[in-house]
Amino acid sequence: MRELVKRLHPICRSMTGDGVRRTLEIIAETIPLELHEVPTGERVLDWTVPEEWNITDAYVKDASGRRVIDFARSPLHVVGYSVPVSATMTLEELRPRLHTLPEQPDLVPYRTGYFKHDWGFCLSENALRELPEGEYEVRIDSALTQGHLTYGEHVVPGKSADEVLISCHTCHPALANETLAGIAVATELARRLAGRRLRHTYRFLFAPAAVGAITWLARNRDRVDRVRHGLVLACAGDRGKLTYKRSRRGDTLIDRAAAHVLSTRESEIRDFVPFGYDERHFCSPGFNLPVGRLTRTPDGEFAEYHTSADDPSFVTEEAMAETLAAAEEIVEILEKETTYLNLEPYGEPRLGPRGLYGAPGIDQMAILWVLNLSDGEHGLLDIAVRSGIPFTTVASAARSLLEAGLLKEEGHRREILLQRVERES
Repeated sequence: MRELVKRLHPICRSMTGDGVRRTLEIIAETIPLELHEVPTGERVLDWTVPEEWNITDAYVKDASGRRVIDFARSPLHVVGYSVPVSATMTLEELRPRLHTLPEQPDLVPYRTGYFKHDWGFCLSENALRELPEGEYEVRIDSALTQGHLTYGEHVVPGKSADEVLISCHTCHPALANETLAGIAVATELARRLAGRRLRHTYRFLFAPAAVGAITWLARNRDRVDRVRHGLVLACAGDRGKLTYKRSRRGDTLIDRAAAHVLSTRESEIRDFVPFGYDERHFCSPGFNLPVGRLTRTPDGEFAEYHTSADDPSFVTEEAMAETLAAAEEIVEILEKETTYLNLEPYGEPRLGPRGLYGAPGIDQMAILWVLNLSDGEHGLLDIAVRSGIPFTTVASAARSLLEAGLLKEEGHRREILLQRVERES
């Protein structure tokens, strides 16, 4: 995962363009991707696919010909979606086009202007202070064309057509934690799911933030009801604690699974707010999908956010490994969550003759909790939460009881509730 972050970091990405395509090409070396090209001008919900933006070079040269601001050193030095420029300007004329962070004078900010048809450069406040008065050569070799917005999908098929949507954004340049760590975790999770016998189908979406997710929703409106669970991955590699943001519904299986998984780690659970990453689009009232968000330190809450300090050195292998492990444990709950019915509910059944009492590898309390709460009303996750026993241990106990003929599988809690509603209506 760390090597993928380092490899993707120098690429100039934006909402559209060759940088996004190159990023998807590199991801596709690990997992196959189906690429989708959506033309400029296509209506996607209340938005329109914008012009495609590409850039080959940009700089500001002083009187000696030295590049005092240089896109070749970092894509952060140019405001995203800047229009072409070729001019000679005084520092006074240029200054309104220069963006810095006075409170973080050593850092270069990330700025973009997708729909403004404007231009600008970014540099550190200290570098700006060192620029002498005089004339500067200003050049941006970019192009805005009738092109495409590009996104990629990777599907891991399961037994059911019901889908788990795993989403991350592919648009921001040179931001290792905010963007690339999420891509790396999603890619590795997809790789690890390959070849497994899965209950759900897993759809991994690699798309530009905001308009990319909106485009996917617009193009999949007739099948979006297949999404039973979803997770947005971002800010996945910093040293902060894991943070889960609930879906708009707040009590879906993905919300409860994430809360259970994170309860054993230093972590924080937050309620949904209609601001952040693409969870706000998936959770918009018309779709209201059960999609939460998994990060470490959330966007805007770490000092390196949207600055040149969010480089590969800011991302740690340990942090990405823990984020991946949490995502895998959430997947395990989605896969194994089941509601059972105790077939011997009157009194406690004899466990010894069935090899379930004092046998090696048998968690006795898990066996008893599963028997007691397998009443057709409680799923395995309910039992794990109430008992304080890890979900995997509870699931293992249920499997042993099922094999011993003491349980009957009732199915998903959601399906049971739907059937009950239908009966009552």
